[in-house]
Amino acid sequence: MTPDTEALRIAVYDAFATKGRAPTPAELAVRFATDQGAVRAGLRTLHEQRHIVLASDGTIAMAHPFSSIPLGFSVMGSHTLWWGGCAWDAFAIPHLVGGEPEVLVSTRCPGCGAALAWVVDRDAPPPGDHVAHFLVPTARMWDDVVRTCGNQRLFCRPLCVDAWLKATGDTRGYVMDLATLWKLARGWYAGRLGPGYRRREPAEAAEYFRGVGLQGAFWGL
Repeated sequence: MTPDTEALRIAVYDAFATKGRAPTPAELAVRFATDQGAVRAGLRTLHEQRHIVLASDGTIAMAHPFSSIPLGFSVMGSHTLWWGGCAWDAFAIPHLVGGEPEVLVSTRCPGCGAALAWVVDRDAPPPGDHVAHFLVPTARMWDDVVRTCGNQRLFCRPLCVDAWLKATGDTRGYVMDLATLWKLARGWYAGRLGPGYRRREPAEAAEYFRGVGLQGAFWGL
């Protein structure tokens, strides 16, 4: 019997939140007293509903804001170490995980290679003149979600963004400061760890983006 989809979703997120890693199909099969085939079918449903992202082998690659693959960010709490899927997700984790009100987010500037780190908490944005650059606009983010997340990065300064774009040949996306990134991350995933979570409809997402100061066609506005 395929596990209840909502119960399976919560189990996946609970494992990420508490252990810093994705549960395996075998572990989930034991938890739900079923076989791995049924678990994989349930995970496929969650993937189709965009609650998780499956790798080509059927394992869980991402369950935003958590990742089981390195995409440029580590997020260290008092008790748990996570891969942050992107700048957005890395800044979101302390707002979502109840027992970790502040974390150390670390990465490297893609433009110059400098090591970067911030203490991110729920009270206020971290200080600094660093910027985030998002390459893929919202209308295309789920075309290749791993590429999208891998290109939501933090840079020392706008000049580093320019250097990186020149090196990669990519077109400039959207640049924001740390305060805007923190506001974007703060409430985006609210409620995701508990039962009854519902993804935002496009109009609701657009309203959220406007509320944190994001504007323009990049955000579908």
